[in-house]
Amino acid sequence: MSTPYVLVLYYSHHGATAEMAQLIARGVESQGLEARIRTVPKVVTEVSTPAPAVPQEGAVYATLDDLKHCAALALGSPTRFGNMAAPMKYFLDGTLNLWLTGELVGKPAGVFTSTASMHGGQETTLLSMMLPLMHHGMLLCGLPYSESALNETRSGGTPYGPSHLAGADSKRPLDEHESRLCVALGERLAQLAKQLES
Repeated sequence: MSTPYVLVLYYSHHGATAEMAQLIARGVESQGLEARIRTVPKVVTEVSTPAPAVPQEGAVYATLDDLKHCAALALGSPTRFGNMAAPMKYFLDGTLNLWLTGELVGKPAGVFTSTASMHGGQETTLLSMMLPLMHHGMLLCGLPYSESALNETRSGGTPYGPSHLAGADSKRPLDEHESRLCVALGERLAQLAKQLES
């Protein structure tokens, strides 16, 4: 039997969601579990040159086996009109066989996002990512208000999951509260995964 791991699966366009994934992984690993960081390829309507099978930089692309064998899942995407980005939706649309066999039933999952504007759909994007996870029978994990950063944040952070306000130019760095909430989600997912394994 393989060692349990938390899959941190994300799509990132400008890098903020990828940075959040790294912080979530740090939280997972602080609890003694492996964090397996994966991404998904861009979706393009016209292809002149096929995308490489392995990205030139950053995390490798996720496979259905990465998802099938995880003990828990952190799913992240930037906001696209209050919804998850097309590459993440495309990947999730391809998980039918996992749904048919119930491979993800009972596994904990959490979601995270980054937006350009304060009211750019942070919470609706998080909810949009939760919907397919609910259909898979996963156990959704949010952030409780016992996390002091959730009460103190003036930018990103919701009880539905960590969020980040990247700014119109997508260059605003994660602040202390946003970062803490990312780590907290990783910690919670790892703790839940260990409790469910035992």
